[in-house]
Amino acid sequence: MRPSYLGRILLRWCDTCHTPVMAKQCACGAATREVPVTPPGDARPAFPEDVVLINRIYTDHFGAPLIPEGHLALLNKVPDQDRMEEVIAGGGVAGIIRYFPDKRTWEPVPRPEACNLFTPKKRVVVVSDDAVPFIRDQGMSVLRPGMVSIDDSVRAGDEVFIMACNGTCIGVGRAKVDAATARAMEKGSIVRTRRNIASQIVPGRAGWDDAVRANARVLADAEAEAVAFVKSVTERNPGLVANVSYSGGKDSLATLLVVTKAIGKIPMLFADTGLEFPETYENVREVSEKYGLEVIRTDGNNTFWETFTKQGPPAVNARWCCRVCKLTPVLDLVRERWGECLSFIGQRRYESATRAQSDRVWRNRNVKVQLSAAPIHNWTAMHVWLYIWREEAPYNALYGHRLDRIGCFMCPSSDMALLHMIAGDYPDLWRGWTEKLSEWQQAQGLPAAWVADGRWRIKEGRAEDNDADSHY
Repeated sequence: MRPSYLGRILLRWCDTCHTPVMAKQCACGAATREVPVTPPGDARPAFPEDVVLINRIYTDHFGAPLIPEGHLALLNKVPDQDRMEEVIAGGGVAGIIRYFPDKRTWEPVPRPEACNLFTPKKRVVVVSDDAVPFIRDQGMSVLRPGMVSIDDSVRAGDEVFIMACNGTCIGVGRAKVDAATARAMEKGSIVRTRRNIASQIVPGRAGWDDAVRANARVLADAEAEAVAFVKSVTERNPGLVANVSYSGGKDSLATLLVVTKAIGKIPMLFADTGLEFPETYENVREVSEKYGLEVIRTDGNNTFWETFTKQGPPAVNARWCCRVCKLTPVLDLVRERWGECLSFIGQRRYESATRAQSDRVWRNRNVKVQLSAAPIHNWTAMHVWLYIWREEAPYNALYGHRLDRIGCFMCPSSDMALLHMIAGDYPDLWRGWTEKLSEWQQAQGLPAAWVADGRWRIKEGRAEDNDADSHY
């Protein structure tokens, strides 16, 4: 799948502070360097549970954890059939983790520079000194005459590290045969070497408080621009009552913080679908209480199930759920309460191609009585998180449990890696959902795999949908 450029990639690294920085100069005064991530490059912090997962994947496969204790790590989602994320540490891409839904397993795809962070203990192939320049400099495969040793754990198809006799990593690749077969061969290819974009990794200990300090000027500038935008939009629309569309997610939280600094306390508009996680409801309550803001709530739960019985589950290319559970209830509420309103929304260009092309101020064609404005439109996920931490704002606990976007628990736009995790962490919620799916599957004469394999997420014979109208 081709990467998408949704805006300038801003991620850089300070080797003095050992933190990500969203500018060419760190607050410490040191020059920063680019981090060569795959577009769109909307990297996010790896929370402790993310690091545990990364280290478990690499330990299972290579016998050692990838991320050293006390080091910052980031995850950058890249296009794939399901979930694939680049692992960034020490200012470089150390590798990838990729999920296989059919096997329900993760695979590490390392880069040679990962050996600046850890030493693999298994799935290692050692080559002779005379083979090193051909493999390291020309990207040639590991051939049997150049192989000195191969770890017993290597199986055909495994990702392996290619090491010189002195213990230096000279490459990575995929084994073409297992260890026993390789030893028995006299000639032929053992490992197909993979060429990677060079990625400098400089290990060093740091915490997220250090990252906030390193980005002090970046955050101050981003906040000042967003506050000025909010004031300008408000002044140009004096007849409209303002509110913040709040979903319980990080982007709406950052937007709320900016807006309250710009124009003071205004209501939180929460479109309650009835399909939210418990943690989301708790976050709405906590944020409301901390900042003394009124919560104006809509209810789309009954309408969701009424529509489900007629149309079946929503799908990536048939997202009737946004219209039925969010947009229409919001439309009705705005008409009844204000007639028309101004809503500040946590929409960012780095979320999708559609949102990258969106105006910063617009009217949703389904909710024309609502003028929408996006103060953090040009922020990356790193801006958002560093700003939230700087403000010590109460964010949704779900982010600490490996969720990167907050919404309905069974959102069809979710990848199977996330849905499988939700099924394990919220068995009661998921059991109720799969029961509804199974009822529809049986009524429509669909195969059982339609439920089990997540095929319900895509409606056959329907054109691809977009998310142009999903924000209220």
